[in-house]
Amino acid sequence: MTVAEKRLFSSITYRVAMNALQVHHCAENAIRCQATTRLLLAPLITLSLRLPHNQPLHLQRRCFHRAGRPFEGHRLRTGRACSQRPQNIPRCLNKAYSAAAPAPSEPAIHPVFEQNTGTFQYLVADPATKDAAIVDPVLDYDKCSHTITTSTADSLLSLVREKGYRIVRILETHAHADHLTASFYLQRQLAKQQDLKPPVGIGKRIGQVQSLFGQRYGIDAEEYEGVFDKLFEDNEEFAIGTLKAKALHLPGHTPDHLGYKIGDNIFCGDSIFHTDIGTARCDFPGGSPHALYQSARKILSLPDHVKIWTGHDYPPQAERDPVPYVTVSEHRQKNKHLRDGVSEEEFVKMRKERDEHLAAPRLLHESLQVNVRAGRLPSQNEAGMRLLKVPIKVKGTGTW
Repeated sequence: MTVAEKRLFSSITYRVAMNALQVHHCAENAIRCQATTRLLLAPLITLSLRLPHNQPLHLQRRCFHRAGRPFEGHRLRTGRACSQRPQNIPRCLNKAYSAAAPAPSEPAIHPVFEQNTGTFQYLVADPATKDAAIVDPVLDYDKCSHTITTSTADSLLSLVREKGYRIVRILETHAHADHLTASFYLQRQLAKQQDLKPPVGIGKRIGQVQSLFGQRYGIDAEEYEGVFDKLFEDNEEFAIGTLKAKALHLPGHTPDHLGYKIGDNIFCGDSIFHTDIGTARCDFPGGSPHALYQSARKILSLPDHVKIWTGHDYPPQAERDPVPYVTVSEHRQKNKHLRDGVSEEEFVKMRKERDEHLAAPRLLHESLQVNVRAGRLPSQNEAGMRLLKVPIKVKGTGTW
């Protein structure tokens, strides 16, 4: 490993308490950390992945419209015990943005908020043709029981059927490190219910991310090579029905990160968050606060009315509901990290200092191992088990 890679993989302690091969506390309880990537250098423990009822995936055809407790985000230092398991309650916001007599070039946008990971997914549709795309879908994962379910993804399918849409694309902004993608699951389900198997698209630099984490986690290359159907070039234009769209390279959070411009809307993934939160972390391998600042300024140079749809929101507890978008003008006036007048030097200093004290994402290892496979699960071993790996750090002077 090069010196640069070692720097990228510097600085988290990740401890796993195990008894009789059962994990008794969520990994987030064990994190007392400074940054994200030292843990990827540690030895690996393999954990089994459970799928309910011995099915490939557990199907639940429900769309939840009720609100739950606001998600608190990736808090520093502390977590919750396994006995306090999160509820899978995706929030299908009742409002379809831009749907009331939109301009011919503008989409109808349906945000669906998954509160366990604080993730916004989007259903973006052409009102004229009913063709649509899904952006950054979430696969539910219970870290305590190692169980995958599909309530959130099924809520998207329910919404698609309700609106009569035809999904022509599934779009990933990057290889997420905080939730598992439902792209592969949705692609299979949609191929059964419509006349098209929608391609899954991502930026062309995903290969370097797949190679890096494939090596880190010991994933055979055949499990991640060629799994994405479409690799977008920088500034590549494409269509969703009659809507014009463009893929924008927005590095900083990760090197492969894309945004998607559809009409007067930017789906920015994990680049810019709500104004009271600011921006995404930059301490993942290949991340750069300098690059994120430049990416953000590129977005904020667009006209004031353009809407920036974020990939996450972590509302301060009980203070507000999740907010899916903020305009360019609002960000330039109010964004705590990027408002007008903040220099690149000031931003980089702030971002580095903040990232040094952030805990690792709760689903870091599970997410990366599934997401470099485009949402496919690990192959079954001879015992019929699907396995994921987590690194451990051994402290003390003993020899192991």
